[in-house]
Amino acid sequence: MNDYERLVAALSRFEHDAKQKPLTLGAAMDSLHGSAYALIALILSTPFIQPIPLGPVSVMIGLTYVVMGWQMWRGHTSPVLPHNIRNLEMSEKSWRLLGKTCLKIVGFCHVFTRPRLFGLVEGVQGQKTGGVILMIAGTLIAVPFGLLPMSNTLPALAVIFFCFGDMESDGLMTIIAFVWIIVTILYFAAFFIGLYVLGNQVFEYLKFAS
Repeated sequence: MNDYERLVAALSRFEHDAKQKPLTLGAAMDSLHGSAYALIALILSTPFIQPIPLGPVSVMIGLTYVVMGWQMWRGHTSPVLPHNIRNLEMSEKSWRLLGKTCLKIVGFCHVFTRPRLFGLVEGVQGQKTGGVILMIAGTLIAVPFGLLPMSNTLPALAVIFFCFGDMESDGLMTIIAFVWIIVTILYFAAFFIGLYVLGNQVFEYLKFAS
């Protein structure tokens, strides 16, 4: 069973289990067993597939990515989630919505992914590369930017393409993940430069007016 098939089976099982009682994210992730980084990262990225920042939720998930990335870099085969993430309870409806979103994303990725550039996704080097992506993207997601549109979505795309690469053994997706990280940094830099220029103009205007 590959990671895609494992994801489909796992999401169906989570929805079924949540019918009995709310299922915590930790209990769900524990059932995945090894090689769960991409599956967990994909699930956690779904709230960011929209342009509005999520405030404290962004910080919590971003820091979780940083922790997961560090664990990958250190060579851990399975992630250990923070307690506040592990104890997050989700209903059957939530798991169903999450499952539909994840499967749409992964189904779309099948259109253009294929095994290639294995050195970027397999073995120790591949795991370390994935860890770097999660740590950088997680940091960018966790930085509070108020209501700046797309501030969560752009780094989340880096995470999603990491997941594509990991699940499909496609090193090109890993390269695209790094491209999204660069795009995010340039976007943030443009925002701060624009803010600085605007601030100077306002200051000069007030100075001239007085």
